[in-house]
Amino acid sequence: MNPRQLMAFGSGIGIEAGETHLEVTVARVRPGGIDVLDSTTIRNYRERQAAEWGAEYARFLTSCGAAHLTATVLIPRRDTIVRYVALPGVAQRDMAAAIALQIETMHPYGEQDAAYAWSRAGNGALVGIVQKSTLDSYRVLFEEAGIAVGAFTFSASVLYAARRLPVAANIASAGLEGFLALAEDENGSIEVYGESPARPLFSAEFETGAARATSLAAAELRLPPETAALSLEQILPAPRTNPVGNDLARRALPFAAAVAGACPWLTPAANLLPAELRSSNSRARLVPSLVLAGVLLVLAGGLFAHSALEDRRYLASLEAEIRKLDPQARQAMALDSEIAHAQARAHLLDEFRARSKSNLDALNELTVILAPPTWTNMLQIAHDAVTLTGETEQAAPLLKLLDASPYFANSQFVGGLSRNGGNEQFQIRAARKVRP
Repeated sequence: MNPRQLMAFGSGIGIEAGETHLEVTVARVRPGGIDVLDSTTIRNYRERQAAEWGAEYARFLTSCGAAHLTATVLIPRRDTIVRYVALPGVAQRDMAAAIALQIETMHPYGEQDAAYAWSRAGNGALVGIVQKSTLDSYRVLFEEAGIAVGAFTFSASVLYAARRLPVAANIASAGLEGFLALAEDENGSIEVYGESPARPLFSAEFETGAARATSLAAAELRLPPETAALSLEQILPAPRTNPVGNDLARRALPFAAAVAGACPWLTPAANLLPAELRSSNSRARLVPSLVLAGVLLVLAGGLFAHSALEDRRYLASLEAEIRKLDPQARQAMALDSEIAHAQARAHLLDEFRARSKSNLDALNELTVILAPPTWTNMLQIAHDAVTLTGETEQAAPLLKLLDASPYFANSQFVGGLSRNGGNEQFQIRAARKVRP
């Protein structure tokens, strides 16, 4: 886990200001991932009293424990001009001056009528421009509703920032080869966001259908014509937890705004709200917790160091005792080896002795079974079978006699029978039974 990921610690509220509704999402960011705490829709906010829907918003924040947080509000894409300015070789401290020199060429408004903000993106800057009257109308509206706003921004900025937040659950859908994603607003307009090696960032709104918007955006991004468009939630970090009722496909933009607003020191989004009018989350309440956490870390470190020292001392004493007893252990092992060898030899002698008696019993049994006029000219006795060759008047009954014996089983002729004078010549093989 890198240091930047350890700093991914915060909570944020994202609000998407639509034509008629406000989509609100509260998210918590931790190094291990993102949790969506809750979401809601404030309907018909333009037609209702600001105090009324502001109270609804306050009740919602209280229910999910986020009343102390400030909101990141997304101004609609149709009210915002978005430009990507390439600034190769320009240092971070000089970017603001470089953008200020070019800003008049990026919008059709008068010099005093435009408000703009920027954030770094690749080797350049992402610039958002809005009319001051539009920004003021939203600012006054949210002030009347009693909503603390930390930032007014735009969709491209929060999407770019949220994608680069260093959390454990990272983006899997969009690769290095480039991508484009679509979203449809309440009026049916298609908003496109994309990134590619040829163009670090592209954001636009189209009144055409999704297929035409995809084709035009792919051309702008220098992507293959067959590139398939993703949805916005596919290009954002996947949350670890998400309430069942929260549809990320519909609330991808407020989710991105909440994530970007949770850790602005890691991935800052462009903020159109003047610095003197911004509300901020109070960090003072975190001081006791941080102090206690530091004390706990110190104590845990001391306990770990003491435990490690004791373990080393105990291990050293054990190794000393082992070295002291090692000669005796080696002598015991040698004695065990000699005892095992002697036991093996005794067992082998017992086995040979028992085998000799068993062979004599088998030979005695064959002498009884093969009574005259049967005679043998060859007899082999193995530990598991006997083979005998000889002559008799009738050889077939011998198999039955052998199988009836308590010493033999499964007797059979080896090869065929032949006659020699009046006798039959035979060769029989029989298995030996195991005697208790």
